[in-house]
Amino acid sequence: MNVIVIPDGAMIIVPLIEKNGHTYLSPTNFSKYDNELNLNPDFRVNLSSETPSGVRGRISLLAPLLDKTDAAIILGQRPPKYNPMYDVLNELILFCGNGCNNAHSLAASIVSQIDIPVLRLAYPTTREEIIDLIRRVNLFLKDFDESVSDDINTDLKKPSSRVSYSDFKKIFNESI
Repeated sequence: MNVIVIPDGAMIIVPLIEKNGHTYLSPTNFSKYDNELNLNPDFRVNLSSETPSGVRGRISLLAPLLDKTDAAIILGQRPPKYNPMYDVLNELILFCGNGCNNAHSLAASIVSQIDIPVLRLAYPTTREEIIDLIRRVNLFLKDFDESVSDDINTDLKKPSSRVSYSDFKKIFNESI
């Protein structure tokens, strides 16, 4: 099966795809497709004219793969007050940079609208969460069961039941 990962190139996930006998599709690896990958000017995603060109460019690279994709794995965004476990280079290699939050969210939204199994995982913040992420990716790749997904919200973040004081103050002041 062909599997895409969002963000593209999250190296903690990519080797697991190939280890489980599947094919990793990457919008940025043109050499792998032997000129099969043609940018389709007729492909249209309903994007506003206000959509930044960088977001349009990233989506135009992803779009030709969507017809070939059988499953997807989406890694959520890094929490705002995340204290890195590794140095910057290792974090980038393991979890990949998401380009920009708008492109990451839009790509995840487009993939979620396709009728394929999608595994949604929150960004791991501890060693135990990384081990659990690897276990859950392997489970997903064995039977493509979506029941192991995290409950990440539309911002690709873990839902929070607590509201910070500054947010509460802002909401309170807006309601007066």
